[in-house]
Amino acid sequence: MSNSKGKVAIVTGSATGVGAAAAIMLAERGCNVVINYTRSQAEAEATAETCRARGAEAIVFQGDVSDDSACQAMARAAADKWGRIDYLINNAARTKFNPYPKLDGVSKQDFLDIYAVNVVGAYQMVRAVEPYMRKQGAGAIVNDSSIGGVTGIGSSIPYAISKAALNMMTKSLAHVLAPEIRINAVVPGMIQTRWLKAGMGDEQYQAMLDATAQQLPLKQVATAEDVAEVLVWFLEGARLITGETLIIDSGIHIGSLPPYSSGESY
Repeated sequence: MSNSKGKVAIVTGSATGVGAAAAIMLAERGCNVVINYTRSQAEAEATAETCRARGAEAIVFQGDVSDDSACQAMARAAADKWGRIDYLINNAARTKFNPYPKLDGVSKQDFLDIYAVNVVGAYQMVRAVEPYMRKQGAGAIVNDSSIGGVTGIGSSIPYAISKAALNMMTKSLAHVLAPEIRINAVVPGMIQTRWLKAGMGDEQYQAMLDATAQQLPLKQVATAEDVAEVLVWFLEGARLITGETLIIDSGIHIGSLPPYSSGESY
């Protein structure tokens, strides 16, 4: 039997993509879930129905995590319905697609809007669930970050910087949430998602998938389910891990082998 049976999870940004995959995976393990969205109501309702079809209870909550009152209300909604909050996945994210050399392509407001969701929103969600987890004596939180926060390369400079901040915030919060609450971060590389496809366009998206797969040591671009599997593992397992950032990128961060690795002289 899964150790998530009868537990309660909030997954932000869970109408589609990685968030939806994680919510469905938790539902399959008997975990009741809050499906959160900002604009994609139809998709959120569909994800909730899929969770219910897996035997779990699900509620759909519209709210932007950059709004602290929405974060507090989301936590209350979960606690009012089920009397507990065991898990939080901070998956909601925002970006602006902009070529790095085009410095004038991002404004101060772009930075603030991206930080408001990716960093402040995640913090506000942690703050909202912390009293419930602390009271029951246990809880687990995982932040869905990005390889951009490690390499500095992503959909835009503000996005990459925001994910680096999220990684450091994970470490900072690990100090104060312990011992009752664990918090970790998952750092995916490129993921096959509708979000990225919409930002790039079909042709460019497919070309990038093909090119990226060839560069990866494991030759596989992650799916939403691949990332969800690690997010859920951090919640259910990893009993003695907190403050960690785990990279799941098919090995791209290790770089390519130098010439001498094949036996050539150097």
